[in-house]
Amino acid sequence: MNVYDKAHELARALKLAPEVIEYKSAMEKINSNPNHKRMVEDFRKKQLELYSQQLKGVEPSKEQIDSLNNLLNIISLNPEIRNYLEAEMRFSRLWEDIMKILGDAMDIDFTEELIKK
Repeated sequence: MNVYDKAHELARALKLAPEVIEYKSAMEKINSNPNHKRMVEDFRKKQLELYSQQLKGVEPSKEQIDSLNNLLNIISLNPEIRNYLEAEMRFSRLWEDIMKILGDAMDIDFTEELIKK
């Protein structure tokens, strides 16, 4: 068994997975609309700021969390953005599941390894 052949086989299967197809389609729609793209980018920036704080051991304030949740609620009113975020979540779940399967097969917990570093 050639590992690279299996990796290419997985890549071909992923290319046909509904989660990947829907995510790519939703991403193309977002990227084709500058306003929607900017809204998603602004949300991601705020989300990343809070995540970065947490990595530094600083818990975000209730106001910061509420502000991010309010922004998510507002941008989710847009069906195209909501569809994108939902497709992204389904794709992320698929990717996490695949990484867990690979990690289990190699007896490596990738999340634990990341935390140690």
